[in-house]
This record gives sequence, C-alpha cells and structure tokens, in this order.
Amino acid sequence: MAALSGLRALRRLCSVALFASQLYLLSGRAGSLMTTKHSQPQSTFAKSLTSTSTNSPFFKVAESTEIPSYVTKCPSNGPCSRLPPDCMTCNTNHSCVYGKPATFDCRVKPHVHCLDQNNHEQENFTINMTCQFCWQLAALDYVCTNSTNCMTVSCPRQRYNATCTVRDHIHCLGNRVFPKMLYCNWTGGYKWSTALALSITLGGFGADRFYLGQWREGLGKLFSFGGLGIWTLIDVLLIGVGYVGPADGSLYI
Repeated sequence: MAALSGLRALRRLCSVALFASQLYLLSGRAGSLMTTKHSQPQSTFAKSLTSTSTNSPFFKVAESTEIPSYVTKCPSNGPCSRLPPDCMTCNTNHSCVYGKPATFDCRVKPHVHCLDQNNHEQENFTINMTCQFCWQLAALDYVCTNSTNCMTVSCPRQRYNATCTVRDHIHCLGNRVFPKMLYCNWTGGYKWSTALALSITLGGFGADRFYLGQWREGLGKLFSFGGLGIWTLIDVLLIGVGYVGPADGSLYI
C-alpha cells in the first residue's frame, strides 16, 4: 500500500511539471508573436526610409546652369579668328622669333560658339599673330588710363604711371594688362585756334591770357595795353608755336 501511494504521488508530480512546461512554452510563443507584430511595422518603416533616402532623395542637388561672365564678350556664331582672347585658350610658344609671324593652336572655352570659313561650328582652330609681348605693341593697340594731376606744359615733359589694357581683337604674349610710363596727355578743353585768334585780335586787352586761365598775365596786359604792343606780339608767337598753353597744364584740343 505504501508503494502504491508513492507511485500515485509521482504521477501527480510529473503531470504538474508537464503542465508547467507547456504553460511556459505557450507564454514564450505568445511573447515572440507580440514582439514580431510590434517590430514589423518599424522595420518596414525603416526600410522605406532607407530606400527613399538612397534611391529617390527628397532634395536633389540642382545642377549648375550659371553662364560664365566671359560669354558676354564673345560674339555668337562669329569667326573663330575674331574671338577676343578671353573667349579662347591657346598654347602659346614664348620661344618664337620676335617680330616674326607665329601660329598658335587654340580652343574655344565652354559656352562659346564660333564658325570657320565654311560656316561650320568648330572648337579647335589656329590663329596667326606677330611674336611680341603685349607691352611691346604699338600705342594704337592698347588703351591706357589718363592722369589729370600732371602738367603737360613743362620742361622737361612730365610722365605718369598708367595702366594699359590691350584691345580685344589684338593678340599678344604675356599679360594683357600692364603698367607703363606715359607722357602727360590730358586736355582741359582749350582750343589752340581760339587762343591764337584771341591773341591776334584782342591780345592787347589780355583776352588770350584770360581764355587760357592765366588771370595775372591777363590783368597785366590789360592795364599795360599789351605792353605797348610788344607783349602782344610776343604772345602771338608763343601761342602760335604752342609754348604758352592752358594754366591747368593740359594740352590743346
């Protein structure tokens, strides 16, 4: 009887353990289902974010459509040989013989269009020029700044520091903007013909000196009646040869 009761207690204990294990398995499976249900939308949302961020971004970088500033200086569909130097890039050879004709290979810059002799658009072409540096060009091939602070009528003639720029249709070696010492060449608007006419007709009253802005000499001639005519004759000669000029030191027109 004691062995039979022990066997029954052992069976009850096994059934209780089996029930507890099944309950534990059921609880674990339910938790995994809950976690997968909650994590699935998050993973899909994260996946959608990564897909949109890598494949189709919301903000695309705008392509640069700005036109370079040099394009305004370049004539459209004109001869390539007449393009300004700012519109092309050339392989210059500084070892060419000075004063001799030279040929250089050039290429147009982006956004620049030019034509050859047959009206065909081209990018590579050649230009012919004289082998010389820009500061060696003739005075008509560049434009320089003027100075109104130096005296043009002086001995010796005064010079000033000018900044010169080569004209667009001229090709040369070196920098196209360069400094140069020039003689004072500005004018205040006085005419040589008017000064000479006043000296001949009304020089005895100092009209020529007043016209040139020389008030002291004009008053001296006025009150001395042209130095009794002698000063008048001298001024006619001095103005005629250009020795007497405007009081501001400028040149005649």
